[in-house]
Amino acid sequence: MKIRSIAARWAHVPIPRAQQHRSDLGVADHFDATIVRVETECGLVGWGEAKASVGSMGNNAALAALVNRDLGPALIGEDPRDPRRLWEIGYNGGRTHYALSRGRGFPVLDRRGSRISAIGAIDMACWDILGRSLDVPVWRLLGGKCRDSLPAYASGGWAPAESIGEQLEGYIARGGFRAVKMRVGAGDGALATSVRRVRAARAHLGPDVDIMVDAHGTYAVKEALRFARQVEECDLAWFEEPVNADDKAGMGTVRAATDIPITAGESEFTRFDFRDLVEHRAVDYFQPDLAIAGGITEAMRIAALAESHGIKLAPHLWGGALNFAAGLQVMAASPAAVIAEYSLGANPLLHELAEEEFAVVDGMIAIPDRPGLGVTIDEDFLAAHTAD
Repeated sequence: MKIRSIAARWAHVPIPRAQQHRSDLGVADHFDATIVRVETECGLVGWGEAKASVGSMGNNAALAALVNRDLGPALIGEDPRDPRRLWEIGYNGGRTHYALSRGRGFPVLDRRGSRISAIGAIDMACWDILGRSLDVPVWRLLGGKCRDSLPAYASGGWAPAESIGEQLEGYIARGGFRAVKMRVGAGDGALATSVRRVRAARAHLGPDVDIMVDAHGTYAVKEALRFARQVEECDLAWFEEPVNADDKAGMGTVRAATDIPITAGESEFTRFDFRDLVEHRAVDYFQPDLAIAGGITEAMRIAALAESHGIKLAPHLWGGALNFAAGLQVMAASPAAVIAEYSLGANPLLHELAEEEFAVVDGMIAIPDRPGLGVTIDEDFLAAHTAD
């Protein structure tokens, strides 16, 4: 079995004005991803997803070109059933033979950023092909599943203090969620506004619903410490990305000063970034985004780090159906996985790109047993929303 073609398309889907929200990332008026299709000489097709920005809004032209003009051509004729080998080719480039013969990396210069995202999309597609070729779900190939279903949390929460409780309560009603996440940080203007919104959410929801907060890395260390002190009575389930992802020492300082669990990882690339989080004792949860961090192959290495250091795994699943499905496969196979993110913002690439639905029932999401990633792409939808 050999790869015949690898093609990437930038999917750009407008969001109707009534469904848009505003955060520190701007107005979410469109949803973007790079969708990768890998086809074999025998006609098997696998799909993967990459993205140029963590918030899923952004110009993906360069990312798609990287797949189409650089990484893809280098893999034509390779066997897609060897995703770990292909990952190393993408990461090490012309020195792959050194890496594989000497047992250590010889990475290309751009060993972070868009290259890793692109490698991850091809990696997902190859795992998809491998599963389809054997008529088994990817989790079976990763060592089998540890669970049949996972709790899910509703991810959104942009409303002001006066209506944040009602917004989050509306999320709960849509899937029986017992945990919800809201945004805080620079988008609120003043720290006191974020504190007021969190207190309002807790007062409205009562003590039996877990509340997570996500600052998108927008606080300075001192601000994050002040925020954590002022919401102590709200019994938060976690405080996500309190400071800039590049300030891992600062994140460690925040974690050491509060008993609120700290989470991060959606802005990190490869296991090496997550190793640095471990070394700085910065987090209680890893949140890799498979469309950013390097796909399924790298996510399993990150999961092994989590398992080795008593860190929980809760991947960032704010993306399209392929990224979501790949995350579920990894979570099924990792003992460290504890909860799945479910986007309650307008997300057409989650709900319209694939024929399958990922339903949340009584706050739980079932692990699919369909072959490969378990996703059937609506190619007409993709064609209608492919950017030039």
